[in-house]
Amino acid sequence: MNMKISVYAICKNEEMFVNRWMKSMSEADEVYVLDTGSTDNTVELLKQNGAIVHEASIIPWRFDVARNKSLQLVSKDTDICVCTDLDEVFTPGWRKALESVWTDSTDCVSYKYVWSFDEDGKEKTFFNIEKIHKRIGFQWVHPVHEVLQYIGNKQKRTVYTDKIILNHFPDNNKSRAQYLELLELSVTESPDDDRNMHYLGREYYFRGMWEKSIETLKKHLQLKSANWRDERCASMRYIAMCYINLEKYTDAQKWYEIAIKEAPYLREPYIEYAMLEYRNKNWNKVIHLLQDAIKIIDRKQTYITQSYCWDSTPYDLLSNAYYNIGEIQNALIYAQYALSLDENNERLNNNVRILKRLIGD
Repeated sequence: MNMKISVYAICKNEEMFVNRWMKSMSEADEVYVLDTGSTDNTVELLKQNGAIVHEASIIPWRFDVARNKSLQLVSKDTDICVCTDLDEVFTPGWRKALESVWTDSTDCVSYKYVWSFDEDGKEKTFFNIEKIHKRIGFQWVHPVHEVLQYIGNKQKRTVYTDKIILNHFPDNNKSRAQYLELLELSVTESPDDDRNMHYLGREYYFRGMWEKSIETLKKHLQLKSANWRDERCASMRYIAMCYINLEKYTDAQKWYEIAIKEAPYLREPYIEYAMLEYRNKNWNKVIHLLQDAIKIIDRKQTYITQSYCWDSTPYDLLSNAYYNIGEIQNALIYAQYALSLDENNERLNNNVRILKRLIGD
């Protein structure tokens, strides 16, 4: 199928990413960028690399407005639009993979997005996103944590592929100070939007605003539209973590119990609850929670999942809990399993050596 594929993006002061990004996007027919006020060499570098660049000031700043303006730049004869940011990189061959799944009836594509990597370069947080879409029938909404909204007159048709992977390599020094104000605006504009309410409550948690976080997340849980159990469970977990920071441990335990009942198929509430009981040295409770957690082997590809629930952490905690109740053989079993997931961890290596010596003695 002969299709025209265009990439579009927004940017500001991202010269450090330009060359890498343009190389990754070179599989597209055209690349459009809306620069929103760069004072470095971003614009010049993009043009040198063949991008079609327009400059505009977005006042007051909103991500949805900026993305819609960048989408408007894309030529009308484009068949497929691909939205990325300059700190993101596709694995090579993404165009061929896209062409292999796209049909005349396709509206958008769901594919893997790796949000973060650990210090060894292994995937840490990943989930599916849908930012590849038809030229017509879509718009961006919400001032921040913006989403692509389908506005076509037929039922949206989405295809999934595991052959397209977009990797995120951010500038960790970049400020996210504007996020809170924009999230508050987003909730003011759409008070019944459950996603916005959850994100705002989570942002208050990130800022250490424990009481406001609890209040907002409870509002999220009360919304009629808040029916995605994974996200409801996440709100409950954040409420529990707020109570931990307020040193209200009984309340935290109560909310973890509620979170487990809400989504018993997710590891996250079990493991975070176990971490609280670990601090309390309630070893048998730790073991009970973690044994339930590791029976769950299906990692959901959503932003809700936490990497520490799927690495060596639960097995390391299990090993230490068994050690503290004197079950050295079980402690060794889980220490070895933890080590198999993190082979270069010297502490885990040392734990295995000590436990083997204890059993030998």
